[in-house]
Amino acid sequence: MKNKTVAAWLAFVGGPLGLHRFYLHGLSDMLGWLLPIPTALGIYGIQRVQQLGQDDHYSWVLIPLLGFTIAACALRAILYALMTPEAWNARYNPSAAPDAAPGRTQWITVGAIVVSLLIGTTVLMASLAFSFQRYFEYQIEEARKISQ
Repeated sequence: MKNKTVAAWLAFVGGPLGLHRFYLHGLSDMLGWLLPIPTALGIYGIQRVQQLGQDDHYSWVLIPLLGFTIAACALRAILYALMTPEAWNARYNPSAAPDAAPGRTQWITVGAIVVSLLIGTTVLMASLAFSFQRYFEYQIEEARKISQ
């Protein structure tokens, strides 16, 4: 039986690696195998900034991939945690009673909602700010080159 609380925490903590997808859908889930790709590209972008500095143009494309993946997984954790027990059990535990224990919301499930909301929103806003800042700085550099 798939537990809603476990799925919510896996989506938040291990979501960028696809752990929640593997928990709910098994190892044959294609999206679970694809989730580590933007995560790895984002980490590569962070390494490029550390090695090449903040003027690296590829890093401002790669780093937000990590941020958006983390934010999307935090949103998925919130959606899992907010599902009604009936909806959860109908989808992930079809042989169980509609009000079976694995689909019930507990305090630790609410904790997953709160942490996912705080961290997910922060990461999303930071990713957007970083992307737009680098984009506009790049545009200013190009305008200066043209005017010289």
